[in-house]
Amino acid sequence: MNGIINIYKKAGMTSFDVVYKIRKLTGIKKVGHTGTLDPDAEGVLPVCIGKATKVADILTFSDKRYTAWLKLGITTDTQDASGTVLSVKQADFTPEQITQAINKFIGEIEQIPPMYSAIKIGGKKLYELARKGIDVERKPRKIKIYEINILSIEGDVASLDVSCSKGTYIRTLCNDIGEELGCGAHMQKLIRTASSVFTLDKAVCLECLTRENIGDYLIATDEMFDYPKIKVSGEDLRKVLNGNKITLNGICENQKYRVYDDDGNFLCISEGKDEMLSLVKSFYG
Repeated sequence: MNGIINIYKKAGMTSFDVVYKIRKLTGIKKVGHTGTLDPDAEGVLPVCIGKATKVADILTFSDKRYTAWLKLGITTDTQDASGTVLSVKQADFTPEQITQAINKFIGEIEQIPPMYSAIKIGGKKLYELARKGIDVERKPRKIKIYEINILSIEGDVASLDVSCSKGTYIRTLCNDIGEELGCGAHMQKLIRTASSVFTLDKAVCLECLTRENIGDYLIATDEMFDYPKIKVSGEDLRKVLNGNKITLNGICENQKYRVYDDDGNFLCISEGKDEMLSLVKSFYG
């Protein structure tokens, strides 16, 4: 079994819990998710099975979309509702003032990763240090917030539709918006609505999956790529399987292609370079 399943992760589960259940359901050990969702968060979690795990890194570094609830006036050590409250301040702002502060974070910005994260510093995960009360210096990272649509503002709570680049912490975004307003804030709730080409409306709950129907929800790996298709055979096929370059008529410079054999088996992603087809990532073997 090879492919990707668009799982709807419910709140209260870790991303590894989802992977464990898929392994148990399929009997396949080679299973991996494509970007951690916090236990309290819910939404889209693509899970790769078998050979499709080779595409996991590509999906992990893809753009994401979230619906987040921003609670003004209260900060926590985890920057979300699960943490210990650190401060409580008055958050008496007009919708216009809140909107103005939020809009300052659209575009390329720098973000300091939270202590409660899986990032490693000195071989230790930050959340492991945080649980011991250790705070270490973190370097800011460049991320991009493509857009923030304000869905509603009701008193000190704003719901936001956020489209962002890889590596963005929505918890930290909420925290930073609170700092901009001077009252502090935390993320009250989070739903991931899209990850790469996977969307919430097409996600399936774990409870709906059985050994008999799981194949019905499996998405072929090559469907992740919107590149032209090429078939190879004979000597060209042998070269492709050995990772060698091949010469083909009509290859466009810097264009990526999905490469198949005559039986329609998806082999790899290759790219046109110097009038030859060069391997980018293989999915055979």
